[in-house]
Amino acid sequence: MEGRRVSTPTITDHRALAGESAGPARCLVCRECGAEYALQARYACDDCFGPLEVAYDFGAITRDDIASGPSNMWRYAPLLPVGADVAAGKNLQPGFTHLIRSDNLARELGMRALWVKDDSGNPTHSFKDRVVAVALENAERLGFTTVACASTGNLANAVAAAAARAGLRSCVVVPHDLEDGKTVTTAVYGGTLIEIEGTYDDVNRVCSEVASDDEWGFVNVNLRPYYAEGSKTLGYEIAEQLGWRLPAQVVVPIASGSLMTKIDKAFKELISLGLVEATPYRIFGAQATGCSPVAAAWKAGLDIVKPQRPNTIAKSLAIGNPADGPYALDVAKRTGGAIEDVTDDEVVAGIRQLARTEGIFGETAGGVTVAALAKLLATGQLDPQADTVVLNTGDGLKTLDAVTGVVGPTATIPASLEAFRAAVEGEGLS
Repeated sequence: MEGRRVSTPTITDHRALAGESAGPARCLVCRECGAEYALQARYACDDCFGPLEVAYDFGAITRDDIASGPSNMWRYAPLLPVGADVAAGKNLQPGFTHLIRSDNLARELGMRALWVKDDSGNPTHSFKDRVVAVALENAERLGFTTVACASTGNLANAVAAAAARAGLRSCVVVPHDLEDGKTVTTAVYGGTLIEIEGTYDDVNRVCSEVASDDEWGFVNVNLRPYYAEGSKTLGYEIAEQLGWRLPAQVVVPIASGSLMTKIDKAFKELISLGLVEATPYRIFGAQATGCSPVAAAWKAGLDIVKPQRPNTIAKSLAIGNPADGPYALDVAKRTGGAIEDVTDDEVVAGIRQLARTEGIFGETAGGVTVAALAKLLATGQLDPQADTVVLNTGDGLKTLDAVTGVVGPTATIPASLEAFRAAVEGEGLS
């Protein structure tokens, strides 16, 4: 391609020249200067240090082609950097989770049509199973036998489980103060789990240093371009489950910002391939106030994101220096969306509201999106008459601490009929 440089393999690139196909993936391309690289284990441009992402040469694909595929994310294999036989491989086969029409919540918020995309139904109960699935396919293609990650919890679960299934070694690194529900559900898979005394950003710094020296596949460092593509499947599924149309509005939690950018990329790809009509859509981001660098930049009208030190119960979103923050700002601006933040008290209220109205127990990130949805409506930034999808990216059983002490038994009574009747009558039951 004129004006773009394609890198030649170096002595350390031998793994990129062997192994299986990466499907329709053509190369890695710098998001800043456009320089192109072979499909290697790398994440930054040599020229401008910009982040790399996967570029494709898509073949013809129809809705029927997708519908005839498996009932998991691999139905979209022709749109991902994976081989055609991926569905038959030794992986956890995540994806194609429920898109739930949420009329009770919509009525309470004064909305016409609302859906919750509930990714708590994935194998390790978060959307991270999607990104890990794509990363591990490429880790094996590139010859890695040990996979690793820096994580706030959900990614640690997903890497440990997927590595166990694939027969790979794993080493996951997390902050020392994660919820027990996330450390236990990582350790149970038998890989190496290391806690670091510090924030996620401290963890990520250490992992970036290790990834530059060791022959490990770090899913969110040297394998990040492939890893991030797994998030596109959420966007594909939303469109397919809505009857092959795009929602007018989507509310997405922001940690690194990658999820927001990849849902946008998925929608654009579906339009370019003729799989959906090119209708306008707006993408909104949601953060917890205690770690809201992208929301702060948005409200200040800035194009850069100033790092923050996290202090929030929404630990799965507690990335103080989000790698894709500037790109999330671009998506919100280009689509006519916005980025909002909510307090920890509002997060808990959002968790409870989603559970009480729709029977969905989301983790703190889900509380962030529901609370941000309510705030966006109250401030007039989001149209209550437009078809809207909000994302619940994880299971509330992982973040019980957020609601422990806030919810509990209605009453504790003696073992007698009279006491039972008195208790239920006090609740208006008969």
